Amino acid sequence: MSDLPEIRPTNEMSAEERLRLVQSMRPEDAETVPELHEVDVPDELRGRIETAMSKYPEIRSAALPALWAVQHHYGWCTREGIRQAAAVMGVTPGYLESLATFYDLFRTSPVGRHQVLVCHNISCWLRGADDLMRAFCEAAGADVDDADHGGASSPDGEVFLMGFECMGGCDIAPMASIDDRYYGPLDADDARAAVEQLRAGADVLPGKALVGRPAAGGPEPEPDPRLKEVGG
Repeated sequence: MSDLPEIRPTNEMSAEERLRLVQSMRPEDAETVPELHEVDVPDELRGRIETAMSKYPEIRSAALPALWAVQHHYGWCTREGIRQAAAVMGVTPGYLESLATFYDLFRTSPVGRHQVLVCHNISCWLRGADDLMRAFCEAAGADVDDADHGGASSPDGEVFLMGFECMGGCDIAPMASIDDRYYGPLDADDARAAVEQLRAGADVLPGKALVGRPAAGGPEPEPDPRLKEVGG
């Protein structure tokens, strides 16, 4: 169990708390780049981060994929996970923490195992996004107001719900991203079914998954055979 303090985004602090934080900072408090021998990095996590680093000419360009790998491995961006990524990349933990607390798809505290993002931008809102969010929250047992303002997890820790700005799926409004997959158009019955399926480990809304829809303009062309050569 790590004794590192929990990361707290500054946008959750009051003005007085931020001022006290700034006044308490000293240059010697900054954590340096951790050495690899100082941290125990899981092989899978290290492999994913190193693969991401190999794709960019500048190491820091791999920072977001590295954080995504940390979140995928631990379920959220833990302090120790960020420190492990920093050691692999050769950057300070503070640099990665600044990104993890800026982008709202990164979690810096534990959340539900399955993540449901309900779009509430104009197209989805006009087609009933509020009712859809309410149905998801009622099915999961989460507070709808909390879910729509920063996110909320179900009491059993299975489902995390959050209202989200436009995800570019206006043609399937109202829609949601469920475990990084797009689904829509959705209604209250779909929301209840999706929560039950997530808890049961079943296939989620197979008839509403965007990945199963045919391409606009006709059938998908045959994959370029060269892709198999590149992918091995």
